[in-house]
Amino acid sequence: MLPRASHPLPPVADKDHIIAFFGSRGLYCMDHEGTLLWKTDLGEMHTKHGHGEGSSPVLHGETVVVNWDHQEESFIVAFDKSTGREKWRKPRNEKTSWSSPIVVTHEGTPQVIVSATGALRSYDLETGEVIWECGGLSDNVVASPVSANGIVIAGSSYDKRSMIAVKMEGATGDVTGTSHVLWRRINRTPYVPSPLLYDNTLYFLAHYQGVLSRVDPGTGKDRGGPFRLEGLADIYASPVAAAGRIYITDRQLGTLVLSHTSGEDPPGFLAMNQLDDRISASAAIVDRELFLRGEKFLYCLTEE
Repeated sequence: MLPRASHPLPPVADKDHIIAFFGSRGLYCMDHEGTLLWKTDLGEMHTKHGHGEGSSPVLHGETVVVNWDHQEESFIVAFDKSTGREKWRKPRNEKTSWSSPIVVTHEGTPQVIVSATGALRSYDLETGEVIWECGGLSDNVVASPVSANGIVIAGSSYDKRSMIAVKMEGATGDVTGTSHVLWRRINRTPYVPSPLLYDNTLYFLAHYQGVLSRVDPGTGKDRGGPFRLEGLADIYASPVAAAGRIYITDRQLGTLVLSHTSGEDPPGFLAMNQLDDRISASAAIVDRELFLRGEKFLYCLTEE
């Protein structure tokens, strides 16, 4: 089973809006008092093997974007966040993916970047036109891309292992196999959890198992490791980081806390925190509070 198949997709929000996507049940926008501002129906999604609908929307400025990859006619669509008016819609030659888009502003242009089987693609946020694309991922793409310092990194690991890093500067059209591909690797790449880019260090888990890689994002070379996370073997949540700590949540065992190190030394074990729940969703960190969403409850953890 793929992530998020049995629980709602994470919403996005700003100071005035909360936008929640329920796949075939629609896209809804509310204010912070819970008043419905608008809603829209995007149709019925037919996902591969009936695994469920797992791509979250992305919100940037006045625009919210939804990616709709499934076994029929796939597309990506943008809406005005205040009115729900459709700004643009573009067809995608893709089958089912579960990766959520990200928005990266490069040289003043916000780009919507989406990982999928056919290609990692960048769309102009304002027009929906494809800026660049790069092939090389596998089937069943789940992990979302990450970006920093003009580099986009995406990975997948179903039926084959693949991770690619694309330099955005000057990238236009199909950049597959060009010098815009800074590096590629085919070992220990992520399947369900997305990579983590923190303090100029790239962390990612092998498939959804407890083997952690730590690499240089500019070269793809390992910085020590790989590091086996004893006992962790069923990880759907993406790793998150704050205050020099890495948080990795296993569906069965709880949340492992590691110290962040950018050299060759292994990350230090700090804690293993357990709750009586099963957690597939990625943690959210706000100020000094950690939010975890389980199958039973929503948790907020903080210092006393």
